[in-house]
Amino acid sequence: MENFEFYNPTRVLFGKGTTDRTGEVCAGFGKRVLLVYGGGSIKKTGLYDRIHRSLTQHNLEVFELPGIKPNPTLSKVREGVRLCKEKNIEVVLAVGGGSVLDSAKIIAAGARYEGDPWDFFIDKSKVPGRIPLVTVLTLAATGSEMNHNAVITNEATKEKLGLGHPALFPDVSILDPENTFTVPKDHTVYGIVDMMAHVFEQYFHNTPETPLQDRLAESIMKTIIEYTPRVLENPKDYDARATIMWCGTLALNHLLEAGVEGDWSSHDIEHELSAFYDIPHGAGLAIVFPQWMTYVLDEIPGKFAQFAERVWGIPRGNRSDEDLGRAGIERTREWFREIGAPTTLREVGIGEELLETMAEKATRRGPLGSVKKLKKEDVLAILRMCL
Repeated sequence: MENFEFYNPTRVLFGKGTTDRTGEVCAGFGKRVLLVYGGGSIKKTGLYDRIHRSLTQHNLEVFELPGIKPNPTLSKVREGVRLCKEKNIEVVLAVGGGSVLDSAKIIAAGARYEGDPWDFFIDKSKVPGRIPLVTVLTLAATGSEMNHNAVITNEATKEKLGLGHPALFPDVSILDPENTFTVPKDHTVYGIVDMMAHVFEQYFHNTPETPLQDRLAESIMKTIIEYTPRVLENPKDYDARATIMWCGTLALNHLLEAGVEGDWSSHDIEHELSAFYDIPHGAGLAIVFPQWMTYVLDEIPGKFAQFAERVWGIPRGNRSDEDLGRAGIERTREWFREIGAPTTLREVGIGEELLETMAEKATRRGPLGSVKKLKKEDVLAILRMCL
């Protein structure tokens, strides 16, 4: 196990009815609120009215930034930063999934910065801190509600970059599972794939002697696998939605990565796919991850064999680590298909045309990952396997 420092200052309010505490929580930080949300689904479900009622009950002045896309864009972030400065915003309130939360994080930091917020993604030391940030989660997926990460797409340069900085932890996150009841099936699936992929990135590594980290990760993976059918069969199953929501948070609140060196190359590869083709992040991960697993199997065959046995319950028999690991990878691919996720690029309309361009952009700052250092030719090989 490696040395580590664990830090997570986010206060979480979890459970039924916590949405109604939004005004109370925001009022603790200021009176002028910027409400950031997506395409309007919160208005159709009644959540928008519920949030507004809570805010007005606490005499808060509300300004709005709607229209955050599933792959959030720099242009919207810039618009939010401008509003914060023009309206003297005191607290940013994000209501939505990971894309809304990520945008709100950079907006809150940009409100205290004189330059362009894209600077943060080139040099994170330029993050100056931020104004207060509260989130109300509506989609279990990214873990952004309890981590210091954000991913934004620069439409002009076709770059989708991630950033991690301690200033980006939300102050308070409200996790009310009932707010996920109306999430469409496909987005529920993509969120589940995303959280599973987050665990994969921290589970498949070269760090020796990490038994506790392994079992923490395996428990989350097994719970996701167990509860996914319940969520898909009955979207209003509160206990199933609550379990999946908490799995998504624990999958990426920095607990699993403590003491290990994660990989994250599959996420880097997928970022190119969604930057160029604007496909759902979870769909891209379902396509890339099994192929990455196959490509790096020989580097850590024992870990893949452990994954097959402990997570999928595949008996070893007389199989080698490689053969058992391969069976676990195939079961993962089958499970993605079973729950309704794509497993090939052609299923989402992507051919060979831009594979080399994406491989080049993915590695422009150097090789990816830690299990196996992936150069351009490696990334290109994995993308071709995804076809």
